[in-house]
Amino acid sequence: MKLYNSMGPNPHMVRMYAAELGIDLALEDVDLMGGENRQAAFLAKNPSGQSPALELDDGTVLAEITAICEYLDDITDGKTLIGSTPEERANTHMWTRRVDLNICEPLGNGFRYAEGLPIFESRMITIPEAADGLKRIAQAKLTWLDEQMSDGREFIAGANLSMADILLYSMMVFFAGVGQPVNPDNSNVQAWFDRMAARPSAQA
Repeated sequence: MKLYNSMGPNPHMVRMYAAELGIDLALEDVDLMGGENRQAAFLAKNPSGQSPALELDDGTVLAEITAICEYLDDITDGKTLIGSTPEERANTHMWTRRVDLNICEPLGNGFRYAEGLPIFESRMITIPEAADGLKRIAQAKLTWLDEQMSDGREFIAGANLSMADILLYSMMVFFAGVGQPVNPDNSNVQAWFDRMAARPSAQA
């Protein structure tokens, strides 16, 4: 398998997920700043023009980070970051969906419409006037998550590390460096973030 890799939080999620499962992925870097992902060769593999993409040994190309991670989970014997029972898997998917829609999406678009505007305004529809509101939404939902984690759980979905944790961590660590820092008042989220940062896979 080969991962078309680049800068940014999305490839980081896949690399971190693979590291947690003990999967060694071959990497081929894609130059996002140079627009390589918008050229015909890459678009033939991933028509959305986004990074990352996972090319399987038979030439099949998978895109979208949660789909890639779920595939890696399914092919790994003896370890799962989604769950071993229908109930565990549903719980992981529930929390991953909450994190993705309520926190990651406004975090990402808050950046694209503000600090990242010079990069993205020629590549997608941008709404600069929405940036501040999106950032406020993301922070409000992180405060909501902090309240949910006041029950003492170690990870977002419960006692075990899951896809939800790796998704949110990879996003937060990136956007903290570009204008949306972790709010230390959310002490449960801050403690969780610090635990995630200490995992060897965080360096993947």
